[in-house]
Order: sequence, then C-alpha cells, then structure tokens
Amino acid sequence: MSDLLFDINGLKLSLPDMARKPLVGAAPRIEILKGLSFTIPRGEILGIVGGSGSGKSTLGRTLLRLLEPTSGSIHFAGQDITHLNEDQLRPIRQKFQMIFQDPMSSLNPRRRVGGIIAGPLRLHDMDRISERVDEALDHVGLPRDFRHRYPHELSGGQRQRVGIARAIALKPEFILADEIVSGLDVSSQAQVLNLLADLVTELGLTLAFISHDLSVIRRLCTRIIVMQHGEIVENAETAALFDHPASAYSKELLAAIPLPDPNQVWE
Repeated sequence: MSDLLFDINGLKLSLPDMARKPLVGAAPRIEILKGLSFTIPRGEILGIVGGSGSGKSTLGRTLLRLLEPTSGSIHFAGQDITHLNEDQLRPIRQKFQMIFQDPMSSLNPRRRVGGIIAGPLRLHDMDRISERVDEALDHVGLPRDFRHRYPHELSGGQRQRVGIARAIALKPEFILADEIVSGLDVSSQAQVLNLLADLVTELGLTLAFISHDLSVIRRLCTRIIVMQHGEIVENAETAALFDHPASAYSKELLAAIPLPDPNQVWE
C-alpha cells in the first residue's frame, strides 16, 4: 500500500462567471484553481488556509470530486479519479467524507440524530446500521440517547459532533473539514479540534482541515498549504511556516495573529 493517499498534479478548475453572463450565449469562464500540485500522505493532518476567494474550499470539493477538474489529475489511493462518473465514484465515496461548516444547514432538521448518522450507511448498503450509529456517537463523545434528539435540541458544538459522527460512521480513509469551528466559541473550538486529533490517531484517518484562521490551523495540523488567488503560495511543515514563512502572503496572514510576544515580527 502506497504511503500517499492523494497525489494531485497540475489541477485546474474553471467555472462559468455568472456575474458576466451575456443575454445570449454561454457565460465566460473564470479560472478558480490554477495548476495545483501536491500530495497528502496517509495519516497526515493537512491545513489548507487562505482568505476569502483564495480557492481553498473549491480545492476541497474538487479533491472529493464534488467538482470535476478542467485539467490535471487527482489520484486517490493510487486510483485516477479525475474524470470518473457518478456511478464509478459511488464505491469510492465511502472512503472519503466531508464535514461542513454550518451543521444547522447540513443536518436535516426534520430527522433525528440517529437517522442523520444512519443516512450515509443506508446509502452505501452497510450492515449493522444501529450498532454503527452507536459506535459513531461513542467516538465523538455524545451519549447514545442523543440519537433520539433533533438538531435544534443540541448546542452548536454538539451539532458539529453529529456532523463528525456522520462522517466517521462509514469508516472512511479521508475526511475533509471545511471551516467547521468558525461558528463556535473558543471553548467549543478547542474541544472539536482535540476530538479531530484523537480520531485521526484512533481511526487511522487522514484529514484535510480548511480554515481562514492560521491560529486554528496551528493547533491541529502537521503541514500547511497557503492559497492565494487559486494558487499555492506556500507548502510547508507547520513549525517551519510559523518560524520562517517564505511567501509574502504567509507573512501577512501570520501578522494578523495576536502574538504572545509583542516584540516578535516576521521579516
């Protein structure tokens, strides 16, 4: 088995620019991802950071083939998934899952927690569904009787744990977490970050964590990709990026973090 889970080469994505769509004919296309190349080894916690419009969330969705690249390639566990159709992707989708930013919009308010977690299990024709739901709740530190509650009966941190439980119930190899702590208070953020770190170790997961906040990324990730305008401007180990940022944009992001030492600056 290869040590690489993802191998991305020359990844480009162009989408229609609906803001400039003419009355007649197709909308012009705008390049969102501009020839990205990087790898994600198994067991890594990768941070993907950048400001609004940097392309970080689009990259995440393209990795999971929720969007099809314009060019370049995505290899997952040694298999080229770049242009697979939905039927071909279905058995692979069990192996990678996504946790969304806003659990109130991603969790069906009409379904109880147990049904929400069981949904993907039924979709993939899994057995022992009730047991798997209980196991997932155990893993995220929620009581099993929470399976009978509705999302509106939970706190923000609890709802996000349900989103995590739904993702891990399928026992995936890879999870993409997109800005999942941005709406939580500091205490809940810390709890969710600690939970994710524990799950990576316990379940043998590989994790990509998207955020605009480098201070959050620093707590969790072993390596960081910095994106700006659809390009990777830096790809470095976390400690190296914080100690010796190579790009001007990385320095700008770091400068926005409150520093414990007011005399510390990045040059």
